[in-house]
Order: sequence, then structure tokens, then C-alpha cells
Amino acid sequence: MKLSRLNYLSKPFKIPTFTLKPTLTLPILETHLQKCQNIKQFNQILSQMILSGFFKDSFAASRLLKFSTELPFININQSYQIFSHIENPNGFICNTMMKGYMQRNSPCKAIWVYKFMLESNVAADNYTYPILFQSCSIRLAEFDGKCIQDHVLKVGFDSDVYIQNTLINMYAVCGNLSDARKVFDGSSVLDMVSWNSMLAGYVLVGNVEEAKDVYDRMPERNVIASNSMIVLFGKKGNVEEACKLFNEMKQKDLVSWSALISCYEQNEMYEEALILFKEMNANGIMVDEVVVLSVLSACSRLLVVITGKLVHGLVVKVGIETYVNLQNALIHMYSSCEEVVTAQKLFSESCCLDQISWNSMISGYVKCGEIEKARALFDSMPDKDNVSWSAMISGYAQQDRFTETLVLFQEMQIEGTKPDETILVSVISACTHLAALDQGKWIHAYIRKNGLKINIILGTTLINMYMKLGCVEDALEVFKGLEEKGVSTWNALILGLAMNGLVDKSLKTFSEMKEHGVTPNEITFVAVLGACRHMGLVDEGHRHFNSMIQEHKIGPNIKHYGCMVDLLGRAGMLKEAEELIESMPMAPDVSTWGALLGACKKYGDNETGERIGRKLVELHPDHDGFNVLLSNIYASKGNWVDVLEVRGMMRQHGVVKTPGCSMIEAHGRVHEFLAGDKTHPQNEHIEHMLDEMAKKLKLEGYAPDTREVSLDIDEEEKETTLFRHSEKLAIAFGLIAIDPPTPIRIVKNLRICNDCHTAAKLISKAFNREIVVRDRHRFHHFKQGSCSCMDYW
Repeated sequence: MKLSRLNYLSKPFKIPTFTLKPTLTLPILETHLQKCQNIKQFNQILSQMILSGFFKDSFAASRLLKFSTELPFININQSYQIFSHIENPNGFICNTMMKGYMQRNSPCKAIWVYKFMLESNVAADNYTYPILFQSCSIRLAEFDGKCIQDHVLKVGFDSDVYIQNTLINMYAVCGNLSDARKVFDGSSVLDMVSWNSMLAGYVLVGNVEEAKDVYDRMPERNVIASNSMIVLFGKKGNVEEACKLFNEMKQKDLVSWSALISCYEQNEMYEEALILFKEMNANGIMVDEVVVLSVLSACSRLLVVITGKLVHGLVVKVGIETYVNLQNALIHMYSSCEEVVTAQKLFSESCCLDQISWNSMISGYVKCGEIEKARALFDSMPDKDNVSWSAMISGYAQQDRFTETLVLFQEMQIEGTKPDETILVSVISACTHLAALDQGKWIHAYIRKNGLKINIILGTTLINMYMKLGCVEDALEVFKGLEEKGVSTWNALILGLAMNGLVDKSLKTFSEMKEHGVTPNEITFVAVLGACRHMGLVDEGHRHFNSMIQEHKIGPNIKHYGCMVDLLGRAGMLKEAEELIESMPMAPDVSTWGALLGACKKYGDNETGERIGRKLVELHPDHDGFNVLLSNIYASKGNWVDVLEVRGMMRQHGVVKTPGCSMIEAHGRVHEFLAGDKTHPQNEHIEHMLDEMAKKLKLEGYAPDTREVSLDIDEEEKETTLFRHSEKLAIAFGLIAIDPPTPIRIVKNLRICNDCHTAAKLISKAFNREIVVRDRHRFHHFKQGSCSCMDYW
């Protein structure tokens, strides 16, 4: 007998040396095997069989082989050694060995046994081929399955219903529904398993029409078939049909209830899922892991921790609380409901944690704002996957800890873990907030180099970054290269163009968006109205505002009204702006009042400004912007008594004026400057450049606008204060650190003042440098003595 094809599977067979037992018989052998508790006892039986010669009895050897494949403490390789030493193995013995490999998750080796059968002329029977087709199904080995089907036809087993059913299932699992249907339609004998297998195939690939056709033609619709259809309807969002079928079922089992509850949960009908679960429980239906997972997911979505706790109690009562999937679902549910202490207790007490457990706990800490605990857990993880990194990196980004976001991303790169879309979105957002353009461009280059697909979310994030860092051409390039563009993508482009002073192009893009059949939403009109206010297009703004309401049936929200108030205020239409505020159907927010107050200061309407300012300070005594604006209005009138009163109130309420802060990136590193800052390592060079700037500005006819310094001090001191504004310090550093023709890009946390705006225009001309400043409201592209805002901001 040739065994060479299987020799690679095992080590040389060794006969164990044990005391010879009395002569074995089949009943005694069966008794000994049934009582066998460990490997030592089994080896004693094997030893006795070999030494007594009883192993040569094919039937006795087959019984020994069968038990060896079923006993969990026997290694499958030892079972193979037994098989390889059986003289003249028959089909039953080979089938037993193949089943053993299937049970031990080695389906590919079952095929080797079949090859041995062919080489040894061992006849296969109608039990052999179902095992082989199951092996092909597990391995998704459709080609092997086709070859075995040819063998079935040759030996004449094609009319065996069990073989036909496993063949149909094999093709269905491999996604080849065409060949599965050929076998099904060509079969002369079909039973309920045949119909259910064909139906399950269509359910697996989500083919509703074919599945319904098979279901309607079934001679008898059993519970399994109906459950499959409910699952399919749930996957495809046909909730109404799933409910109708469920209600029509005369008999329902646990799977029926579970399928419909899962259908509700998949289609975001969480309340309905919980109601049905309550009904299921009232009907005395025993729960299992699958249905509880759906219910806990619904509890997490609805943030109903009380219901979640009741389900937790039921899980404990049923005795399935140790299942790792349920442990993870419970940790996620408690974390989502911000009961992170309970989640931590479950995590600490669990004896079977997996990767999902760790990730769920980290996400829970992040959701509850406990970022330090999340990081400690992250650092102690035995293994980290993409989800782990994503949870932690996204967590830092959500907490506005953008520097840590980038640092952790760099650590991830060192570890060799490839980022996914979620991570890249978080990191690009961090680059946007930190004005880290070089790093943002590096990430974009990384995406292109690695052939990663830029989908709607990632593309929109890139457009937003480039627009907010003043790189309009780069943003347009990303937009043009996107295969899919959602409404958010168009919104980012429209808003970005307007922020960068390209208002005409912004409004033209809005028209193109509608021409492409993309329906604008609330955010779109915020961007469009924002574009109008950047250039004082009052009539255009009114037209779009009315179109939003009348044509697109979108009710204006507080942001739309705020844009209109700002548009009217910037245009000097202060009375109309105040009347619009009074007519709003909702209470105006801080930014809306602030827009009107700022307009009053700009146009010198001190009476209205003082009246509104006092009212706002009374309503919001802790708002630094209102206090400062009111103080500046008083100062512009020379009313220093009231200025001191406002400042006294600010001290009393602990209100501190937000200091001006400007950020600039040079050689991949972000530098921050505060007003009057002298702490930078290159301060000596910066001071020298400030002197150089002052000289050249004087030659250009620059005169400091000391009206911006609302302090009761002499003019010379005011000029010194003005020249140490944060954006001027950043410009000085940029002239030192950034070589032309690279633009000097600055991000400021407040609105740029009149004096800095004038100075930046003249510096761009005097030093022949392009300067880009993004303040709190918009971009200013300074080039050769002019600004993209055309002095309207």
C-alpha cells in the first residue's frame, strides 16, 4: 500500500511500551474507548491492540480511528498515524479520516485523503462526496468542487439528494449562484434541504427577486425558509415585508424573533427592536447570544442604560454572560451611555478578553472624555490593530489635542501600521487646526503613493484642509480628481472659495452644484450667504435667502440669520440688521449680536453700539468679546471712566480678553506667537527683522493706525504696542525662516486688525513676498500691496 502522498503529515509511528492486557474483543474495545479520559489511557489501548495483533482487524481499527478523531485530547496527526498503518483501508475508514480533518479545521487535508483513495483504488461512496463538497465550501475552493462534481457524474451518484444538496450549498457559498441553480433545476430529487440551500444562496448574495421566486415555489415553506427571507429583507431594508412575513408565520422559533429584531436594528429602528424584544420575552421565548447583541446595540444607540441593565440581568440569568461577544457588547453599551465605571468593572473582571474588548474600553474612555485613561489602556495593550490606533488618534482630535494627534500618528508610522480612512481624516483635521501644511501635504502624498482611494469623506477633509490653509489650487485639484462628490464636498469648495476671497467663483460653483443635480442643504446656504457677506452683495444675499425658503423649502436657522445680519451690518445697513434680529423666530445667539455690535463700531454708530453693548454685557457678563467691543466704543469717544468701569466688571467676573495668537509653519514645525511675545528661541533675529520691516514700511508711507489701541497712553507707546501684534511677529519670523517664493502662511485666532491689514499689504510689496493670513472669519491673500478681500472684511 502506497502512503507516500500523506507521509509529510506525520512523524514516524512509534509503538508505546505498556503492560500487555488480556485479549481484546470488539465489546471490550468499545467499553475501553468510551471510558478513555486522557492520552495516556488511549495510548495503552492502542499499544494493546498493536501488540495483540487486534489492530489488523479492519473494523476494530476503524473504531479506534473514529474515537481518536472525536476525542479532544487526541492530536489529529496521531489519528492520521493510526489511519496510515491500517492495512487495506476501505471507504468507511477514509471517510472517517476526512471527517476528522473537517472537525479539526483542516479541510484542505481531507482532499489529500481523497487523492489517496483514488491512487489506492479505494471506492468512494455516497458519504464521501458530501464531506468533500463541505471541505470545498469551507475553503471557497470552487475549482476543486467542480472537479469532484465530475467524479460524482462518472460514478453515478448524481441522483443522490444528500450529495446534490451539499453541491448546491458549495456553489452558493462560493457565490456561483448560476451553477448552483443548474444543479438545483437539473436534480430529479429535491427535498426541503435542497430548497433551503438554494434559498440560502440567494440570501447570501442579497438577490431578493430570485430568493422570492424560490420561496414562492417551495412545495412547503418551513420556518428555516421564512427566517432566511426575513434576514434578507432586513439586509436590504425591506422592513415592511419582513414584518408582514413574520406576522404571517404560523410557527416561530427563536431565530424568527431574532431575525426581525436584527432587521429593526440594522435599519436604525431601535425603539421597535426593543419593543419586539419585550414582546418576545413576554412570550417566554428563550434568548440567545445573537438576539441579545442586537438588543444591546439598540440600547447603545438610544442611550437607554436602564433597559441595557435589564438585558444584562437577563443575560446573567440565562448563563451566557461569559461569552466574549456579549462582554464586548455590554462594555460598549455602558461606555456609550457614559457609565464608564461599570464598563471598566466588566472589563477588569472578564476572563476572556479579545482585541474588541480592549478597543471597546478605549473608545468608552474617549467618549466620556477620559483621554488619559484611554491612553494608559492603549499603552498597556498586548496588541494594537487599526481600530486601536484609530480610537486613540480620533480621541485626541475630538478633544482638540491636535499636537498629540500628530505625535501618535508618527508613532503609528514607526510601528509599521497602515492608517485607514478614519485615522487619515483625524490627522488631516489636526493639520488643518495646527496650520501644519507641510505635514498635511505629506499625508496627501502618502495617500497617492500607497494607492489609497480618496472617498467622499477623505476628499472633503483634504479640500477643507487646503482651503483653510489658503491653497486654493490644491483644493481644486483634489475636487476634480474625486470620482464621487457628495453635498458636503461641494459645500467645502463653496465655503473655501468664499473664505479665500474668490466670491464670484464660489457662487458660480453653487450654480454648477445644482446643474449636477446635487440638492443643496442648510450648510450649503450658510456657505452661499457667507460668500455674499464677504463682498457685501446685499441683493444677491437676499435673493439666495428667499430662494432657500421658497424654492428649496429650507427653514432658516440661527446661522442663516446670523449671515444676513452680518451682511447688512458690514454694508452699513445697521437699522435693517437690527430689525432683522428683532423679527427672528428664535432668540439671537452671541455671534449674531456680535456681528451687529462690530458693525456699529466699524461705522461709528456709538449710540446704537453703546445701547446694544450694554444690553449684551448684562446678558453675557462673562463674554470677553462683548466687553472688549463695548470698552473700545467708549474709548473711541474718549470716555475713559466707562472704559475703566467695563474693565472693572471684567475683573469682577474673571473675564480675560483672549490674547491674539498667530501660528506659522516652517520646515514641518508649527511656531506660535502671542501679542508682545519675546520668548521665541530666534527672538533676537525677529527683533532685527521688525526693525527692518519698520524702516521699509516708513518708506512705503505707512502710518500706524493707533485707533485700534484703545488705551489711555501716549501715541508712541500705542505705536510700539501695535508693532508687536502676533501676526506682525509671525510675519517677521516668516521672512527669516521661509525662503521665497514659498508664501508666508499665518493662522490667527482673532480677526486681523486694521493696522496689521495695512502693514501686511505694504510688507508684501516692500519685501516682494506673498503673505496669506487666515483670521477667525476669512482669508487675506496679500500680494504686491493689495489684498484678496479688497479691503472689505
